[in-house]
Amino acid sequence: MAEEQTPVEKQFSIQKIYTKDMSFETPHSPKIFTEKWEPSVDFNLGSHVETLENSLYEVALTVTITVKSSDMTAYLVEVNQAGIFALSGFTDQEMGPMVGSFCPNILFPYAREAVSDLVAKGGFPQLLLAPVNFDALYAQHLQQTQQQAPGSDTIN
Repeated sequence: MAEEQTPVEKQFSIQKIYTKDMSFETPHSPKIFTEKWEPSVDFNLGSHVETLENSLYEVALTVTITVKSSDMTAYLVEVNQAGIFALSGFTDQEMGPMVGSFCPNILFPYAREAVSDLVAKGGFPQLLLAPVNFDALYAQHLQQTQQQAPGSDTIN
């Protein structure tokens, strides 16, 4: 008689959340403060996952924002918010959404706060980033990956 395997319990925990890197630049100050404020915002978002050890993963979320006014760069802010997450008992199909959507969703409020603080301390009107649907972004990433490699069954 074959031994029954007990299902592995899924475990998730946040080990550490930290700011890995941040920068704020105002290349046209103080002149930018004397110009009419008509901002245009360019927002970029990216993430990176690194496997550490013993079911530990570092997930890093990078938020880059460039704001221009009067055809001049008012400011450039970049925040790299990271976390170390313990994940065990998840299948390969479940790990992709965990590190590609669930973990970035946890990190985003920290990055949002850091961006808001940096912009305000730089003398500019507060910038509050809108919520991000990481599930939709992850699904879009999967679709693009599958279109680039037709016939591939791997999920990133």
